[in-house]
Parts: sequence; structure tokens; C-alpha cells
Amino acid sequence: MAVGKNKGLSKGGKKGVKKKIVDPFTRKDWYDVKAPSMFATRQIGKTLVNRTQGTKIASEGLKYRVFEVSLADLQNDNDAERSFRKFRLIAEDVQGRNVLTNFHGMDLTTDKLRSMVKKWQTLIEANVDVKTTDGYLLRVFCIGFTNKDQMSQRKTCYAQHTQVRLIRKKMVEIITRDVASSDLKEVVNKLLPDSIAKDIEKACQGIYPLHDVYIRKVKVLKKPRFELSKLLELHGWKRWIR
Repeated sequence: MAVGKNKGLSKGGKKGVKKKIVDPFTRKDWYDVKAPSMFATRQIGKTLVNRTQGTKIASEGLKYRVFEVSLADLQNDNDAERSFRKFRLIAEDVQGRNVLTNFHGMDLTTDKLRSMVKKWQTLIEANVDVKTTDGYLLRVFCIGFTNKDQMSQRKTCYAQHTQVRLIRKKMVEIITRDVASSDLKEVVNKLLPDSIAKDIEKACQGIYPLHDVYIRKVKVLKKPRFELSKLLELHGWKRWIR
């Protein structure tokens, strides 16, 4: 055989030599994920990313990651009212080993939504797109159920079509009023105790009594141009960023 014609030796090196196994975790770094100052728990977890190599920068790989956290964990409170609500936080910047996140949405757990749907009542839903004072466009979804009057002997508590329309209109009005007059931080502070849903339940008593009224979902459709100073202010950065 002519020299240089053995393809097996030229590609794989010496026959029988095993390839060196490298643990991929040795090339990664851990970063702390920080929640905004609206929440009681600031340290919500850790995340992994490949180390900076050449043109691939580690911080760029962390940006725009979305973390879903239960409100019970964010508020360090195991209250049942908080455990079924999930907040989505998006990584917007990296400072040292800290990943700074911002509000990216809210949702109720599937089991909670399914547990509320029952027979002999009317389900009423509404959604509206509203812009906050600082330029965030949010789509807010609300859900509620008709409640049986204590004096009524009837098994059912169905609302008439006109009553459903009035309740839906009232939902849209209250959501628009509360969100359009607030910035994103104030909106999140209203979502924590679900004060918007409580206002809706109170306002609709004159049309038809409701129960299990919740802001079931919030989506961030559009954001203003990113400003690092605003994100740092949202995190109260002077207290913990070195």
C-alpha cells in the first residue's frame, strides 16, 4: 500500500485510541436570576450558559430567556390564592453574574382554570389591548362566573345575553381605566393582590352577582426601546449590584 492512502489512519489517528470525553458543564458558568423589586423574593434561581468563546458572548446567550415562576415563590408566601398564579420574567440585561429580568406576562395554572368551570352557571370572558403610560402594550384577559343568589331557590344561575354583554363591557372599562393610567411597575403591583379583578366583581354586583373573578392572563405585545437606566431603577440596583 502506498504511503498516505490509508484513510482510516489519517482521519482517526492511531487505531484503538479512544476519543477524550469532555464534560460539557466544565465549559459553562452559573448566573443568578434576579426578579424586579416589586416582588419580595429577588433571587429566583440560577441559569447556565456557555462561557464566552471568540465572538460568542455569554451575556448575549442569556438575554431574552424567559423564566416562569409561581407567585407564591416570588412573594415567599404559600397562600393558596398565590400558588396558582404564574408570572413570566424575561432576561433583559446581565450585570456581572446577575441576570436582570423584567415582567413578561402572567397566567393562571391549568388545574385552577379547570376547577372553576362548573355546571349551572355562566362563564364570562373579556380581553382588551391597553397601553401603559411608559409605552408597554398589554393584552389583558379576564374571567368570571355568575354566582347563585342566596335568596334564590333555583338550581341554576344563568345570566341573560344582555347581562353578559353589560358585564363584559364593565370588565373592559375597568381594565382599560386601571392599566392605561399606570406604568408597568404599577400594573404589576395591581396584579399581585388582583385588585383589578376585585374592582370588577364589586362593579358587576348590580348587573349580576359574580364569583371567581380573575385576571387570568396578561401578555406583553409590544415594548418601548430598551433603556438600561430604567431596568436598573426597576431592580433598585444600588442596593445589591457592585
